[in-house]
Amino acid sequence: MIETRLLRQFIAVAEELHFHKAALRLHMAQPALSQAINRLEEKLGFALLERDRRGVQLLPAGTAFLETAYAVLGQLQHGVENARQVSQGTAGTLTITSVSIAGYPWLLETLRQFRLAFPKVQLVIKEMPSASQAKALSAGEADLAVLRYLPGQADHIESRLLLDEPILMALPVDHPNADDDAIELNHFAGADFVFTPQVLGSGYHHQLIGLCEAAGFSPRVVQEADQLHTLIGLVACGFGVALVPESIARSMTSDKVVFRPLTAASSSIGLYLNRNTENPSPLPGHFVSLLEGTL
Repeated sequence: MIETRLLRQFIAVAEELHFHKAALRLHMAQPALSQAINRLEEKLGFALLERDRRGVQLLPAGTAFLETAYAVLGQLQHGVENARQVSQGTAGTLTITSVSIAGYPWLLETLRQFRLAFPKVQLVIKEMPSASQAKALSAGEADLAVLRYLPGQADHIESRLLLDEPILMALPVDHPNADDDAIELNHFAGADFVFTPQVLGSGYHHQLIGLCEAAGFSPRVVQEADQLHTLIGLVACGFGVALVPESIARSMTSDKVVFRPLTAASSSIGLYLNRNTENPSPLPGHFVSLLEGTL
């Protein structure tokens, strides 16, 4: 291993082509500098300089090694500067997972502001179900997660409520209740429902089931779909009706599906921001600060 100190000493001699001048530049004694260059040549196994009474000249190997020395020190300096910026939270990578982003203008605005404020940060955005987000966060594969409530989170996962959004009923446009101002959920005791699987988000799934049970029935689930947008497609095709967050209605336009509010007083569902408190990066904190200004 060749120390960077030896590289800097060689560069000074190669640029000055004079040991005394190079020693003055480096604030060291000339004999010590001569010994350092000798050690460098011994480590390399070949000569870099030609020394005679006329002075010092670079050998062809010395000219080639000088370019290497410049490159190594330049790359090291770049790496140090990049590491400094990462430690300050002005560079690096921030990975954010979320349920469907399109329905949340404030989240899109925060992403825009963050990109402008931290142009050297690589912003990675992944849409995925809540359960998958929780696993990614715990595994260190995500820095922030925007998800539905999940029970049984680890102690090092900090969760804060971002908003409560209404739950709407998605109906085929030709459904008898499509023109209702609001939906009485107990009128759908015998209806076919389409749901997302429980494994993708147990808290979300249980809350929707709980709404139906509070209305006096257990929903008859005839079809499941992993993505909410697929769920709406199934409603449009006549598979059944669906309970969905208001953000889905905002992010979708369909002439085959209508969205109607529920009359139930507790028909809202929370959206949470989860953060791993063991993550030492300052980047999540920068993002949260901007987010607080857009909510």
